[in-house]
Amino acid sequence: METAIILVFVIGYLAITLEHSIKIDKLIPALVMMAISWALISLGIDSFPNWFDSANHALVENFPALGHEAKMHLMEETLLHHLGKTAEILVFLLGAMTIVEIIDYFDGFSTIKNFIKTKKKSKILWIFCCLAFVLSAIIDNLTATIVLISILQKIVKDRNVRIWYAGLIIIAANAGGAFSPIGDVTTTMLWIGKKVSTGHLFGYLLLPSLICMLVPTFIASFLPAFKGNLDVEKNTDDKPKSRFSGTMLYLGLGAIVFVPIFKMVTHLPPYVGMMLSLGVVAIFAEIYSSSKFSLTEYDGEESDAHANHSPVHHSLSKIELPSILFFLGILMAVAALESLGTLFNFADSLQTSVPMLGTEIHAGGHEGVSDLVVILLGIGSAVIDNVPLVAASLGMFHEPMDNELWHFIAYAAGTGGSMLIIGSAAGVVAMGMEKIDFFWYFKKISWLALVGFLAGTLVFFWTRTLF
Repeated sequence: METAIILVFVIGYLAITLEHSIKIDKLIPALVMMAISWALISLGIDSFPNWFDSANHALVENFPALGHEAKMHLMEETLLHHLGKTAEILVFLLGAMTIVEIIDYFDGFSTIKNFIKTKKKSKILWIFCCLAFVLSAIIDNLTATIVLISILQKIVKDRNVRIWYAGLIIIAANAGGAFSPIGDVTTTMLWIGKKVSTGHLFGYLLLPSLICMLVPTFIASFLPAFKGNLDVEKNTDDKPKSRFSGTMLYLGLGAIVFVPIFKMVTHLPPYVGMMLSLGVVAIFAEIYSSSKFSLTEYDGEESDAHANHSPVHHSLSKIELPSILFFLGILMAVAALESLGTLFNFADSLQTSVPMLGTEIHAGGHEGVSDLVVILLGIGSAVIDNVPLVAASLGMFHEPMDNELWHFIAYAAGTGGSMLIIGSAAGVVAMGMEKIDFFWYFKKISWLALVGFLAGTLVFFWTRTLF
């Protein structure tokens, strides 16, 4: 039965990886393999030799000797534990997405366009890459990419030039997302899972992430694509649609940045702070839009009327639910493998079979996971979605909070995806917005991403010695 579950996971994983080839949205195989995996566990609960207790991070002693009812009860408790941990991530993401959509409702991101005064291609490259790096740390790399490519489309009219900028924006956005607990889904998972803290993330990863962005941008600024000046056309619709656009931009970004501070002060889960931030932003959105609305409205006619005028209703209707469902499916599917002890056993075999790179001693005083394993995980995240890779690492490795391993995983998974355009959410959305060809990106941009990844890795080897 365990083999059947692993087979279901592998087939589902392949379907997710080949999403663009088979023309099936990745959320579908993620949800199907999650449901089938847990169904097979329930049906074959008496045949499994091990059971992993996620709450205690250890295998349950003498599991085969337990009665059927006791095993079923343990399975239900484990399922509820994983659902709770997954729900924390999903509710957090829902709040962040809604705040970003509220900013967009007031055309807040048009304020950023006013920063760009030059026509020189290389200067515009540096402006966009720095903006991508900073914005992705605040509003996540996916949203930062969407915002900046939307602005780029208004400034750069030649698509052949624009796709070069888009390629470098992907690298910069993924680098910026790696050092922030709210900058990338995988880093958020590690943060909410109490593997990394905000302070140590900045300490370990700010410099490596910065180098990962600066090196490719510096090299690219000498390429022919970024020589000379742009033909900038003046648009008549340059003015923001709302007079509150600047206010809502700074309020929304400030509300998202407030979340890690709220967590440090109260020690409550991050989604609580995100809901508070969403509530505050929604209050100002209501005042500025001069329309009354309620987040919970049961009167059909009144609700429809409110939906047409309420920024919050409008924003909630625009958030990307397929991504939320995909995370639910993949995290719960990985939880199924973790519960059987499969990932636990795999991690043990991995650590003994893969050679060490300069054998590092971790905080616990024992030999840590090979650097090579994490580097391969980073390169692998360019081919395979980084969310399941990080979810698997959460089940495989059990180093304490703020161990350098978790920070290296955050860096590798966050920035490694830039090496292929399908390797990150930022890359996939840029591919869709600009119709960027996979092989064009592979020939022109991938080598820059690889150089940045390796440069940042070398810097990380230095920064981790400081803690």
